[in-house]
Amino acid sequence: MSEAPHASRNLAPIIGLARSKQRWHRHPMTPSAEPSIADPPSWYAARAASGRRHPKLRGRLRVDVAIVGGGFTGVSAALHLAERGYAVALLEAQRIGYGASGRNGGQVSSGQRRPVEELEAAHGAVTASTLWDLAEEAKALVEERVARHAIACDLKPGVIEAAHKRRHLPSMRRHVEFMAERYGYARLSFLEGEAFRERVASPDYHGGIVDEGAFHLDPLACLRGLADAACAAGARLFEGSRVVRVERGATLRLKLEGAEVEASSALIACNGYLGDLEPALAARILPLNNFVVATEPLGEARARALIRDDMAVCDTRHVIDYFRLTADRRLLFGGGETYGFDFPDDIAAFVRPYVLRTFPQLADVRIDHAWGGTLGITTSRLPCFTRLAPEVLAVGGFSGHGISIGTLAGRLVAEATAGQAERFDLMAKLAPAPFPGGTRLRRPLLVLGMLWYKLRDLV
Repeated sequence: MSEAPHASRNLAPIIGLARSKQRWHRHPMTPSAEPSIADPPSWYAARAASGRRHPKLRGRLRVDVAIVGGGFTGVSAALHLAERGYAVALLEAQRIGYGASGRNGGQVSSGQRRPVEELEAAHGAVTASTLWDLAEEAKALVEERVARHAIACDLKPGVIEAAHKRRHLPSMRRHVEFMAERYGYARLSFLEGEAFRERVASPDYHGGIVDEGAFHLDPLACLRGLADAACAAGARLFEGSRVVRVERGATLRLKLEGAEVEASSALIACNGYLGDLEPALAARILPLNNFVVATEPLGEARARALIRDDMAVCDTRHVIDYFRLTADRRLLFGGGETYGFDFPDDIAAFVRPYVLRTFPQLADVRIDHAWGGTLGITTSRLPCFTRLAPEVLAVGGFSGHGISIGTLAGRLVAEATAGQAERFDLMAKLAPAPFPGGTRLRRPLLVLGMLWYKLRDLV
């Protein structure tokens, strides 16, 4: 992934023109790419210190638990397991935070990816309530870890869901009332019209929900802080160490190029970068690319004129737009998505129309950073917890809720490894079905489905 070659251009081109002339390339940093310890370009990486470097694994190693993947799930699992006294090795093919964990929009929303009303209809009130409680625990866990380890990641309260269609407002109002009455969650408020536009100065939105119990942060800084805490607890982290095969037999062995790990148990936590390491898991998790830009610094007055209370915002589109202000008063804006590993040559031009649709008053503003990342989604939009074998656990497919739910997943993996598997197994019972068409046909089928949703967004 590289920054857009024309990322410094102004936002002025007519909406849609840039996309119509867009050229595409096969993203070079796929799961089979050569290992690298360089950060993929992003605003997060540009502002970060070089960070702690972890060695490449060479030779043979024997541990209690081997973890594949250095995102929120893998790092959290390493931290929680090490705190329980396990000998842990985390194996990351690139750098810690290389994937979606280090490139996302930084929003930590309440609940699961699907609203509780849908979860009650699909799974019953008891299961829906349990899923809500787990999601609340996940948010609290992130906040607690940030505080305990003094992680400087610009954590700030508040996430707003903005309605891009007026017809969404009645159901949003009902949701606020439902959550207060049924779940005792009184941190939501409903706003519409001018009261909403005082919060978010966009002509694109008619109202929405303010969630004061959600928050946003710098995900790369948060993850790297958790990785430092895992190392301090005794976990061993390795970068540039790609696992090419997991051999299950009398002894569990993870094969790398020029290295091997023997372990009593393992966790596969690669999410959208799983590749063909575990085909049965790959059938349930589809890679989806999303793209983000960061403008030049806007200054305090202009930034606050856009988002008055410095909250993060996402909208009600099926292919959502999301945005927030950074610590140095840039607008960080995500919009547009692709499937597989196809990236636009000019990411800034690809995202620019979405920015102007939301904030036409930014036509004169320069884009300084543009990047993309690959997350994992599932058919149900619930995460995939599964046992690939009695001694091999796997988690992924957070569908955009990976900061909180991924961090909690690490705790649940540690519990299961210690013989307290009730909560992990509860999530495993809800594992999403494989995508129709297998790994070959699922992408074109999903593209057709998402085209339908995009058309619905327009009417």
